[in-house]
Amino acid sequence: MFVAVVLIAVSIYLSRRRKALQEELGIELPVKGRKAKAAAALPEPKVDFATFRPAVADFGVEGNTARVRFDVPLPDADDEILSELLVAEAIEVVREKRHSLPLAGVTEVVGLAGRGEVREVGRAKLSLPGVLPPKVEGVNILNLSILADDPLLHSFSDRGVEAGDVRPGVAEKTRSDELPALSTELRLPRAITTGLRAQGIDPEEVSPGELVVGLLRLFGYQVTAAGLSAWIASKAGERTYIVEDRYKPGDHPELDESVIRRFMVEFSTSGADRGMLVTDKYGPFEIYTLERREPRVRFVTRDRLQKMVDSLALS
Repeated sequence: MFVAVVLIAVSIYLSRRRKALQEELGIELPVKGRKAKAAAALPEPKVDFATFRPAVADFGVEGNTARVRFDVPLPDADDEILSELLVAEAIEVVREKRHSLPLAGVTEVVGLAGRGEVREVGRAKLSLPGVLPPKVEGVNILNLSILADDPLLHSFSDRGVEAGDVRPGVAEKTRSDELPALSTELRLPRAITTGLRAQGIDPEEVSPGELVVGLLRLFGYQVTAAGLSAWIASKAGERTYIVEDRYKPGDHPELDESVIRRFMVEFSTSGADRGMLVTDKYGPFEIYTLERREPRVRFVTRDRLQKMVDSLALS
């Protein structure tokens, strides 16, 4: 009888102690039995990496050859990686078309691309007429998340905000001059230029907004338009509101205060978790103060675009 009373007292004490710890630590302590097993069985959240494919501009069959033309800007020199990617994608286009078109006699698949001047990028011969090679499953070369850090997360980290990024006085020195094209000052690794071209973005004519949203797609973000020069980038349940302020000949080379204020208002009403203003203009020192005051926003100016690319540490 005495032992039973002691056990009951200990049980009550442990139960009360558990509740006290939960309230003190703000967590739910694990429990034994079926509840604990059920909790352990819950799957961890997974990141649904968005995938994109080169846009098809034209498709046709000439004799025994299926020809697929992509709306992809080509570099002057051959890009073997991009060529292999487009030929492989051309085969997948034919695979999808064969369900609705008579392609039993096709013996060769040709991939073409280019704007203005269209060039053949490669071809694949089929072992048997109408028999396509099995779909290759492996590393997606357009998914750079396995090679480098997320550029958006880096921008919103403490490393992404440094007073030295903003150089007050630079804009005044060049106020009477027009800013050169952004592409003339950017150093882009081959992995990025290939990924941009596959999205239909020409690295030689890229705008600041195209560069950033193109980068984010390469890191698994789902990007949707939110206006003429605005996007929502989503990944793992978080949404980032992105706005572009593009420099035009004759514009002031420094980001205008009215643009900054409008962006802050738009972000506050967007419902997004974070906000980013991207521009190929220089940034006033004011943006550094705003970022410290509101850590959910970032200003990626002309000074910072190269640093954003360099943070990927890609060769």
